[in-house]
Amino acid sequence: MTKADLVEAVAAATELNRRSSEQVVTVFFDSIVESLRRGDKVELRGFGTFRLRHRRARTGRNPKTGESVEVPAKAVPFFKPGKDLRRLVNS
Repeated sequence: MTKADLVEAVAAATELNRRSSEQVVTVFFDSIVESLRRGDKVELRGFGTFRLRHRRARTGRNPKTGESVEVPAKAVPFFKPGKDLRRLVNS
């Protein structure tokens, strides 16, 4: 499912026009991104949790040349599905 498919699904379910549905979806995604930027956890009961995982700096290898490359520390978004979502997907 793409963002456009999600916008269409919201429009069909709520009887909003496409432009309003697109705004709803965009605000939802932007809210999640802003919360993660602040370091907050986003918990959607029954669906799952978004949080940041911190990766430490490390030495990697360029696969083409074999030379060592320093990979800086970074934060990576992580999604953990909720119990209800796992149950629904597996049934």
